[in-house]
Amino acid sequence: MRPSEDGPVRSLRAEGLLDVLFIALQLHAALQITDSVEDELELSAVRHRPEGLEQLEAQTRFTRKELQVLYRGFKNECPSGVVNEDTFKDIYSQFFPQGDASTYAHFLFNAFDTDHNGSVSFEDFVMGLSILLRGSVQEKLNWAFNLYDINKDGYITKEEMLDIMKAIYDMMGKCTYPILKEEAPRQHVEIFFQKMDKNKDGVVTIDEFIDCCQNDENIMRSMQLFENVI
Repeated sequence: MRPSEDGPVRSLRAEGLLDVLFIALQLHAALQITDSVEDELELSAVRHRPEGLEQLEAQTRFTRKELQVLYRGFKNECPSGVVNEDTFKDIYSQFFPQGDASTYAHFLFNAFDTDHNGSVSFEDFVMGLSILLRGSVQEKLNWAFNLYDINKDGYITKEEMLDIMKAIYDMMGKCTYPILKEEAPRQHVEIFFQKMDKNKDGVVTIDEFIDCCQNDENIMRSMQLFENVI
C-alpha cells in the first residue's frame, strides 16, 4: 500500500506525542495489504523465519488471521524477512515526499529495533505494532518515551525532545498548514518540556512523562484513535 495523492497529514497537532504515534503508524499502512490470506505463513523463500503463529499470538494482541495478513505485507516489502534502516527511510520518504524523513526514520527504526542488532524482524515489527494499535495507555506511553529517549539512559533531555520534534517538522516539510516558522520546533519543545519536567531538574523521567500525558485530555482522547486500525 502506498500513500495517497493527498498525502498523510496536512497539519501538525498541538501535542508532539500525538504526531509521534500517528506517524509511527504510517509504517503499518505501508506494509498492509488487502489480497487473500493463505492458511499458513509462507516461509520457503525467506531467510529470516519468524516465530510460530501460536507464540506470536501469545506475545501480541493480534489474531492468527491478522498476523498472517501482516506477514504477507511485511514479506512483500521485505523479502529477506528483515527490515534495515534504509528500508525505513524509503518507506517514509514515500509518505512525506515534500520533506526529509531520514532523521525521523532513523529514530523510529531504533525504537522498533529493540535488541539493537541493526535490523527489524517480523517479530520486532508486530510487537511494536501491537503496542501502538492494541496496547494499554501505559504501554503506548512507555513506547513513546523510549522513542524520545534517544540515548536510552532512562531520561529525556530537552535536546532529545528537540531532536525528535525537528525530525518531525523536517519530515512534514511544506505539508503543514499554516507554514511553520523555523523556530517553531524549539518553541513547541520549550512549552511541552516545562509541562513535563515537574521538579525542574532538566530531565524528564518515565514517571513524569506518563503523569503529564495521562493528565492531558487531548492526548488521552486521541489515544483512542489508534485502536482497531486493522
